[in-house]
Amino acid sequence: MTSLGEEIYLLRKKDVDQVEVYDVISCRLLRCLSVPNARSFTDMTSCKHLLCLYIADLGVECVHRLDLQGNSTQWPVNDEPHGLSVNADHNIIVTCRSVRKIKEFSSRGDLLRDVTLAAEVNNPWHVIQLTNGQFIVCHGDHDDPMNRVCKVSEDGGHIIKSHGGPIGSNIGQYSVPCHLAVDDNEFVFVVDINNGRVTLLSPTLDYECQVVSHDQLKWRPLRLCLDVQRRRLYVAESEFKDGVLTAGRVVVFTV
Repeated sequence: MTSLGEEIYLLRKKDVDQVEVYDVISCRLLRCLSVPNARSFTDMTSCKHLLCLYIADLGVECVHRLDLQGNSTQWPVNDEPHGLSVNADHNIIVTCRSVRKIKEFSSRGDLLRDVTLAAEVNNPWHVIQLTNGQFIVCHGDHDDPMNRVCKVSEDGGHIIKSHGGPIGSNIGQYSVPCHLAVDDNEFVFVVDINNGRVTLLSPTLDYECQVVSHDQLKWRPLRLCLDVQRRRLYVAESEFKDGVLTAGRVVVFTV
C-alpha cells in the first residue's frame, strides 16, 4: 500500500489487476493495474519524483517498476526482497531479510551498494534511510532474542540507538515489528503484528504513544502508509485462519 498525489495504491494477492487505485478523498475505486510475471508480493512503495511504483516480488527475487499508465519493467535482486522504501536520492532501498542486507538500486535497477547489517539485527523486515544517511530498521521474528526498531549507521555495522528488546506486549516491547513510516520530522511509526498496534517513536527512538491501539483494529496489521500532507495513516490489516489469508481491509486514521 502506498500513496501518490491524489491516489492510494493497494496491492492485492491475485493473478491480474493486482494493484487497485483509489481516490484519496472519496476512497472510490478508479482503476486497476496488472503486474506481469508476478508471483509473490511482499511490499510496495512509490516515488513522487519519478511518478512510479515499486513492488517487491519474493517468488522471483525481483523488484517490479510500474508507471501510472501500467507499463512495467523488472530487475533481479538476487536475494529475497521483503521491505521497500525510496530515499532522498530517489533510489530504492530493498531489505533482504534472510541475509540481513540492505541493497540500494537506482531507479533503473542498477545495484549501487550492498550493505550487511550488524550481526545482532536478526530478520530485518523494513528499512528507511534518513536524510543524514543513517537507517531506521525494524527487526525480529517469533523466535528471535530481540524484536526492536534500530537506528543504524550508514555502513550498516553499528547500532546507534534502539527501542524494544525481548519479545513482549508491554509498552516498549514488540512482537514482530514488520513495517515502518517516517514523517518529515523523522518521527517513526511502527507496525507491531502480533500486538496489533502502531507505535509512534520520536526521532531519537524514544517512546511517544500508541497511535493505533489493538482495540481500534479487527485483525492483524501488516503494512502502513503515511500521507504526510493530509496527516492520514493508512493501516492494512488481514485476517488469517489456520495460516490462510481469508480477508483484509484498510483502516484510515488521522495523526
